[in-house]
Parts: sequence; C-alpha cells; structure tokens
Amino acid sequence: MRYVRYLLTRQTMARHYMARFALLGMVIPLFTFYSCSTEEAVFEELIKKETEVTGEETMITEDDPDDSPETLSPDEEEEIPDDSPDGPAFLDWSVSENELIFEFSLPVKIAGLHFTPVQDAETIEEDCTITVILTESPEPGQRIEVLLQVEDDDENTLDVEVSFRFGNTSVPELLINELRTEYSNPKAEFIELKMLSGGNLGALRVFAASNNKNPMIYEFEPVEVEEGEYVVLHLRKLDDSCIDEYGSDLTESGGADSSPIARDFWIEGSTKLLRRTDAVYVLDQDDNVLDAIMISEKQSAEWSNSYLAEAAAFLFAQGAWKSAEGTLPGPMDAVNSFGITATKSISRDETMEENTHTAADWRLTATSGATPGRPNN
Repeated sequence: MRYVRYLLTRQTMARHYMARFALLGMVIPLFTFYSCSTEEAVFEELIKKETEVTGEETMITEDDPDDSPETLSPDEEEEIPDDSPDGPAFLDWSVSENELIFEFSLPVKIAGLHFTPVQDAETIEEDCTITVILTESPEPGQRIEVLLQVEDDDENTLDVEVSFRFGNTSVPELLINELRTEYSNPKAEFIELKMLSGGNLGALRVFAASNNKNPMIYEFEPVEVEEGEYVVLHLRKLDDSCIDEYGSDLTESGGADSSPIARDFWIEGSTKLLRRTDAVYVLDQDDNVLDAIMISEKQSAEWSNSYLAEAAAFLFAQGAWKSAEGTLPGPMDAVNSFGITATKSISRDETMEENTHTAADWRLTATSGATPGRPNN
C-alpha cells in the first residue's frame, strides 16, 4: 500500500478535500456550522471516503506547509549578494621601544604617515604588514598619535589612527609624602611626592578613589626627576601664573604654595578631587602601585562606600596599604583625618627609615604646618 503525506493544517484541509472530490465527481455539502468535535468527525469521514475511492491511505499532520524547506533547482537558486567590503581591513597593531607594526587583511602600501608630535621614521612594507621604525627613541611614557594611510593594488584606501604612550622603563621609586584635603582660596588642595631614586615620571598616574566615576585625576608627561626631589601636584589651577614645570626652571610657576625648589604641576579647573575620607595612590603603566595612603574622618569598622572598600582590597592585594596587624584595612586602619582644616596637612614622618604602608607612618600637622615642596615639619 502506498502512503502519501500531506503537510496541511486543519484550516486548509477542508479546501484540499473539496478540490480533490470535485475532480472525482463527488460533492460533499457542508452547510451547517460545526463545533471542533464535529469538525474532527467530518475530516475522519473525508479520509474514509477518499480511501474507498482511491484505495490509498492518507496520513495527515498538522505541520504548517510554510515550515517545510523549499527546494530550488540549480537554475532557480537565488544568488547571495557578497556583502564583504572592498579593499583591506585593519587587523591589529603592536608597539615596542621604538617600533610600530600594523597588520592588514591584504597586501598594502603606505599612502601617508603622520605623527603628533612630529617624528622621523623609516618604514617597511611586507605583504600584509607595515613596520614603522622611529629614527629617535621617544621619551619614556611619551604620548604619540599616528595616522597611517594605506592602499591596496586596486587603489582601495584605508586610514588607521592610533594613540598611545610608549613604555617607561625608568620609573623612579617614590613616596606620597603630604596631602592637603581642604581648599581655602587662594590655596588649593595638593598631593606631594618625594623621589627615592632618579627616573622619569612619564605615564605615571595619580588616583583619588572618592572620584568613583573617574578616579584617575592626573597623568604625567615625560619629565626627568632626581633622588630627593619633591613634586607637588596642585589639585586646582588658580590662575594663568600656575605653570606646569616640565622644564629645568623650577621657579617658572606662580600661584599660592608653588615652590621655587620643587616641581609644581596644576590640574585644570576647580573641581573638588580630594576628600577627608579617601584613598590616594600612584600607578605605573602596568597598574603596579608605587605608593598609597588611605585616610578616614571616621574610625568605623566598615567603609561607608563600596568604591572605598574596593580600593582598600586592591591596595591590600598589592601590599600598598594594610592594618597594623597586616590584615585587610578598614576605616580604623586609615590615617585619622578628623579635625583637619585648610591650614593643616597630613604628612609622612620623614624620620622613619621604613615605609610600613600603615597609618603609623603619618601625622596630622599643626595649624599652618603644611610644607608643599619642602621637607615635612
């Protein structure tokens, strides 16, 4: 016996059988409205009658005919449009001490090369790779912007822009040495650093955790420093006389609290960046903590904000701050900033031979005891 499968829904089955029985000279009138159960009986009767007439048994499923895949002959198959872009695609890039390598999906040649700041360079074109070799080694941590324009053999062009800092392999050892958290016009808050060795500050970053949306508050451009030198980062720029001292003249900057014997740097604007409860730390390019301090106005057991708790965990994991017992620090393990005013600062005890990374290293100065750019009182 031959089996035929029709992929029909109940809604289309009635029309299907009416058409077949009309061809066989049969008409089955259906003039009454029927319920779902009556409909089932009608379809069963239709199947029975067709089997008697054709001698075939029909298997009916309730699948939607639209769900069955449509098979096209090779001549009828639709052509799939090619959406792939014309020309080369930029894949990746890398940088070493004085060399940049750009990789593309197709062989390319250089159509243009521009640097900010201006650099002299040699180039090598090799299949899908462009190598750019700077004639002179950049300064440690120097920021550079590169616009590379390339084209393939069909003159399809592509522009690639990258911005980055070169590696700083001359990072000095340093300490956070003094803080002022309060502002009193014209004296701004400040963070003082003391150099324990010579080196270059290029690409070093200063963080204040209380700015939880953007805790990095400053990034240094390349500048050579010497052992024993003080660097003062003023957290507001008061007027046009406040000049960043990246050159050799340490008397260049004006402004309240600028030091004639230390390097002064100023953060643009007048936004509050340092608070009485905070975590201050300095990171290198590899996110290693060079030094840190945590301060708290309240000596409670738990941090009041999640970002301070996260900062405490981060600094503890890096060995940069801890409790007196060597455990994860809470507010009671921070330097007590209660009672601080605009005329006082939080100062490291420079007579201590060892940095313990605890509150024991720090003191709250007396009134008018701040000494930005000079040894602590």
